[in-house]
Amino acid sequence: MKKLVAMFVVAAAMVAVADTVYLKSGSVIKGESGLIQDGKLKFASDDLGDLNIKIENIVKIDTVKDHVVQYNDDSTETVKLDIKDGKLVPVGSEVNMDNVKKTDPEIEKWHGAINIAFNAARGNTYENSGSVFGSMSRRWEKDRFGFDGGYYYSETGTRGGDDKKKSTDRWELHAQHDHFWMPKFYGMEMGRVERDMIKGVRARYELGLGPGYQWLDKTELWGTGKWTFNQQLAIKWTKEELENSQDVSKYGYAALSYEHHLAWLIGWNDDLELFHNFRYDPEIDDFDKFLMRANIGFSKELFNGFTFVGKIECDYDSKPASDRRKWDMRYIAGLGYKW
Repeated sequence: MKKLVAMFVVAAAMVAVADTVYLKSGSVIKGESGLIQDGKLKFASDDLGDLNIKIENIVKIDTVKDHVVQYNDDSTETVKLDIKDGKLVPVGSEVNMDNVKKTDPEIEKWHGAINIAFNAARGNTYENSGSVFGSMSRRWEKDRFGFDGGYYYSETGTRGGDDKKKSTDRWELHAQHDHFWMPKFYGMEMGRVERDMIKGVRARYELGLGPGYQWLDKTELWGTGKWTFNQQLAIKWTKEELENSQDVSKYGYAALSYEHHLAWLIGWNDDLELFHNFRYDPEIDDFDKFLMRANIGFSKELFNGFTFVGKIECDYDSKPASDRRKWDMRYIAGLGYKW
């Protein structure tokens, strides 16, 4: 009997402390409220499990909790927030919600991905090909750092592979620092080094700086998902070491640069992300000489951060090393890990 009374008291206490959300549809949901992010309340329902409830659909909530607000100048403050008639209402403090950019922003940490692809063939055709590529970035209140790079290799031949030879031997490294002078406007400095022996590029070094604009940053658009898009311009100093016949020519020049980067995390399938990147670098003194690079692809999370990645890369060099083609296309599919 005493055990039954004790169980009843515990159950009653749990019901008493349960949070309750009242929706405009008339539904009432009990459970535990959590973070408020991207205009949605994370709510662990007793009956329905984990939910993301749009703030605009909530009439009221019977609990007031502490939340972090991030203002348009990127400063933060912890305040108590209530929800009334589809709007966030500060309690016990004078906060103008029109000046709030985000609520409960994610804790800044390093994000990145590493991907590996490999292909082999034996028999009439002998082939080994593989690639490893990845990226890493972190955003602070005013600064952002990003690094990316990759190595691509292949060898082909016939039958037993006695006549095999390299058909791909390329690597590149890139780093960039952005400083946000305003919420969306930033200045950047970058450096890149690459080598492609099949294309006759023994080395190419780039240093550049210029302005950029972050139009979207994981921004919800019309219920389609989260979009990220930025554009940037730069002035670069580029130095090349190209194989021409039996000689190696070294050539340094100033170039302009335009880049944009687009990513779309699909709203109805948040494990799937589409991306597209583009870069165009014409020489200042000779616009007929330019480098252009673009890629398009997707990544699909399989489980626990492991992903499948597929992409198409295209490089164009208007004045390549002698006896080399201007175009290079790569079709890549592989597995990776994202954090």
